[in-house]
Amino acid sequence: MKLSLVFASNNPNKIKEIQLLLPKEITILSLEEIGCLEDIPETASTIEGNAILKANYVTEKYGYSCFADDTGLEVAALNGEPGVYSARYAGEQKNADDNMTKLLINLAEKENKNAQFKTVICLNLNGNQHLFEGIIKGNIINEKRGSEGFGYDPIFIPNGYSKTFAEMPITEKSKISHRGLAVEKLVAFLSE
Repeated sequence: MKLSLVFASNNPNKIKEIQLLLPKEITILSLEEIGCLEDIPETASTIEGNAILKANYVTEKYGYSCFADDTGLEVAALNGEPGVYSARYAGEQKNADDNMTKLLINLAEKENKNAQFKTVICLNLNGNQHLFEGIIKGNIINEKRGSEGFGYDPIFIPNGYSKTFAEMPITEKSKISHRGLAVEKLVAFLSE
């Protein structure tokens, strides 16, 4: 099975993480490689909705089979915030440190630090659309730890671990992460 798929992301960290998880028979093309240099609108009110918007944008505008993901951090004590707004929680500048600082301020008076990362992948292939979800539960800690990863990784410890995602090498994180779990389902589907 040789397959080329566009991954609808300009995030080099995500692209690197996904490429590590895919079998060698699947080649990923980036948005840049297909000439898609514009920002794809992420205007849906759900994580699933944004994944679908991004995949449909590439398929409809560029004609490629593609997959797109959207991820959110959902914090129980904040009624699921930041959720679909995770990347721009502290503003349109999409700054990870600003986002983490805002989250920690909003959680300061809360005892419940339970949270989960949720990734939804939307695959457009051969005229059909398929969704794959990955969720990992964990807790938010009060100080940033580690230099690996990106986004909220320095303040998220997955259940059953003592290290944050940012303290784990990418190979360890990608085996257990929300994105890793969703990609595992995608790969199983493509292998059938």
